[in-house]
Amino acid sequence: MRDVKKVLELRFNKVSQRNIASTLSLSRNTVSQIIKSADEKMLFWDKASNMSETEIQDVLFPRPEITLHLEKPDFEYIHKELLKPGTTIRLLWEEYSEQCKKSKIPYYRYSYFCEMYRNYVKRNNLTMHINHKPGDKMMVDWFGTTMSIFDSYTGEEIPVYLFEATLPFSMYCYVQACFTMKVNDWIDCHINAFKYFEGVSRLLIPDNLKTGVINHKKYEDPLLNKAYQEMSDHYGVTVIPTRVRKPKDKAAVEGSVGDCTVAIIGRLRNRKFFSIEDLNKAILKELNIFNTKPFQKKEGSRESVYLNEEKEFMKDLPEKDFELSEWKKAKVQLNYHISVDRMNYSVPYEYVGNYVDVRITKSTIRIYYKNNQICSHQRLNGRKNQYSTNEEHMPVNHQIYQWNKDRFIKWSLSIGSSTNELIEKLFERYKVEEQAYQGCLSILKLEDKYGKTRLEDACQLALEHISKPGYKNIKMILESNQDIKYKEDKKIRTRQSSLAFVRGADYYGGKNNG
Repeated sequence: MRDVKKVLELRFNKVSQRNIASTLSLSRNTVSQIIKSADEKMLFWDKASNMSETEIQDVLFPRPEITLHLEKPDFEYIHKELLKPGTTIRLLWEEYSEQCKKSKIPYYRYSYFCEMYRNYVKRNNLTMHINHKPGDKMMVDWFGTTMSIFDSYTGEEIPVYLFEATLPFSMYCYVQACFTMKVNDWIDCHINAFKYFEGVSRLLIPDNLKTGVINHKKYEDPLLNKAYQEMSDHYGVTVIPTRVRKPKDKAAVEGSVGDCTVAIIGRLRNRKFFSIEDLNKAILKELNIFNTKPFQKKEGSRESVYLNEEKEFMKDLPEKDFELSEWKKAKVQLNYHISVDRMNYSVPYEYVGNYVDVRITKSTIRIYYKNNQICSHQRLNGRKNQYSTNEEHMPVNHQIYQWNKDRFIKWSLSIGSSTNELIEKLFERYKVEEQAYQGCLSILKLEDKYGKTRLEDACQLALEHISKPGYKNIKMILESNQDIKYKEDKKIRTRQSSLAFVRGADYYGGKNNG
């Protein structure tokens, strides 16, 4: 309401209510209310003339006293809830505001809600839970700075690389020295980091280095190295590489690298190490000091925050450590076996002629066809060319791909005696019968291209001139037509022998020439 003092002045000057309303552009009802209130409060012009507009309004139209009560958030509850995966400060504010609306109680806006939470954390010397969840992420990277070990005999300085893993919630760290940054060392460092933390995080955040990530296009899922993917599957952790050229995506580990460079490399800079084991022992000692060092601006240390607030949220380690594997491709041979590191492993005979993927570990051989495992074997060790054969992999009736010595001997006899002799000699060379199968089959299959006669002649020629004839020798004889030439020469020698003139005993001075 406005012009209350002017209304009282015009009334004192005997101006009618109609004219007052017209002069001040007020409604007659408003003028009437002002005059009525003035009469009730006994406030006339002689007193009002010495008062301000605000003071007159406070007398005539006093404002009711309003006590505004805003529901205060329970920040102790909020702080604990933020530890849980999937919980954000905005989600908790939304729950708080909805509860206030149901109770018809005013509530704090989101920005002030966050400010109040920050003040609560600071006042109680707590760790902020907004940016990172406990047990949620493990960030990994290589140091930019290297260390060295020295050859005890030559004194040569050998550079070594440093791996770091950081849990961004507590900033608890693990560091290890390695000779290379290749996949074997990369995965070994992850395994040891999980052991050091005695648990596994939900997410694993590496850079886009080739030892872990084969390809990471902007709008596609990252393609991980097979061994790295297997390691993550074994521990039940999801790998989410950082965006390309976005180091801030793993700012926690980037910052920890700098801190550890001072705390570890700086302290060990004047020491000489002659083995990587000794270096890693020294690194672990300095690392434990670093993790237990009190924070400067809040209570506790990296280790205490981890043990008291984060460790319970880490997933349990599996019963067995991950076993590093190597992948190779192999072709299933006609004897339904594949050869891996000069050892032979059977595969279901239906896959003969196909290429399969082979996962090799210290103890097992696993065989995959189009990403599906089709069989596995205990890895063979020791003498080369051993066979691991599963009877279930053989065809039911021992048909096309079921071989044995008797079958090869019978087949060779159907071709000829020389072929049979050569096959027999081939079996005699090996201690294990199956080792000769591929060579015998290769020789006998030459019949399809060159026929029985030529193969028999080639075997005969090889037996006469080569001490240990094999497939390559027979094939070369047939390709160069030496068997044909050999057969023609043999015929010529036979014909010359039958047509030769033989002088009798008389010519050489027999009895009658005495």
